[in-house]
Amino acid sequence: MCVGLSMAEICSSYPTSGGLYYWSAMLAGPRWAPLASWLTGWCSVTILTRLSIVIVSGQSEKGVCLQWAVTASVDFSLAQLIQVIVLLSTGGKNGGGYEGSDYVVIAIHGGNLIHTCTSQQPPYLRIVFHWRDCCSLESTRATTKFVFTNFNTENGLGITSYAYIFVLGLLMSQYTITGYDASAHMTEETINADKNGPRGIISAIGISILFGWGYILGISYAVTDIPYLLSETNNSGGYAIAEIFYLAFKSRFGSGTGGIVCLGIVAVAVFFCGMSSVTSNSRMAYAFSRDGAMPFSPLWHKVNSREVPVNAVWLSASISFCMALTSLGSIVAFQAIVSIATIGLYIAYALPIFLRVTLSRKTFVAGPFSLGRYGMVVGWVAVIWVATISVLFSLPVAYPITARHWFTGSVSNILS
Repeated sequence: MCVGLSMAEICSSYPTSGGLYYWSAMLAGPRWAPLASWLTGWCSVTILTRLSIVIVSGQSEKGVCLQWAVTASVDFSLAQLIQVIVLLSTGGKNGGGYEGSDYVVIAIHGGNLIHTCTSQQPPYLRIVFHWRDCCSLESTRATTKFVFTNFNTENGLGITSYAYIFVLGLLMSQYTITGYDASAHMTEETINADKNGPRGIISAIGISILFGWGYILGISYAVTDIPYLLSETNNSGGYAIAEIFYLAFKSRFGSGTGGIVCLGIVAVAVFFCGMSSVTSNSRMAYAFSRDGAMPFSPLWHKVNSREVPVNAVWLSASISFCMALTSLGSIVAFQAIVSIATIGLYIAYALPIFLRVTLSRKTFVAGPFSLGRYGMVVGWVAVIWVATISVLFSLPVAYPITARHWFTGSVSNILS
């Protein structure tokens, strides 16, 4: 929340589609603006340099690649969920249900992106899960002690430390609560942007925390056999969340149809999440090209009669699809991209905040939304938090680790 509050304050002062990179340039001052803008983009494209946009005119691609990676992960997870829904609807893995191949999942992923691109005016949808709904259906519930104190030390990864498991668990929560900078990227299309932009950032985080916490509680109370939920031999093929919903209804009503319906509602929610992500990405690409910082910039910052940057939308969807193709070769590689995206995005969030509390601490002019005298304190808390999680999320997720797992010795190229 501290990160979001600090970003909201800056957004109120500089409401523009450029967002993070523009904030860094303005807060760093004329002398350091090019470097600050470049660093913001560089931190956002860590490791993904093969897909980075060429740096021109002293500016960088400013963070769009990791935004594309997040979009790829959202729509890819939706494709996996749809595949599991089909599997359960046709009898489940143990009942001869249809289990699509990796290529089918990629095809669904592509279809999701195409549908997103062709939906110019998405309807508004509000989906609310009451946390008790799921656990009240499950005939056998976990105890409150289990929900709040149990750590899965029998994970097969060699990790038994409670503290270490807790730290690794933070990655998923931080991944979930990302993308709230989308409100900043949409400010040029927002009425009273200097007020509503910050409201969008803060409300996105607050609603995610509130309903996300309730959702997780409901799911946790329905978990009684962790190894079985993760086993590829269950009806969902190891898709734990789907199996929880399926078993909750089957144990109460003798049929898992209700669970499949619930998964369908979740799929709709994920689809709209992906749609908002593409919307944000396209506005970033639009802003970059408007500044002349992308190859073929005139093409990407064109808008149609409805003021929508259609070419940028299709560009974002295409790059996200290409990123997901890495899963065909190695799902570990794709997961690494997503993990790095989480770290990179938070570093990109922190850079303008850092500049706000250092170089601009005396010259920053707040907009209608201001933290007042607490701005410096909240800003420093945000910066320290991002620095901490950036280190924690780089730690290994399995032990023991030895060099021989990846280095087999030098290759002799000299014949004696």
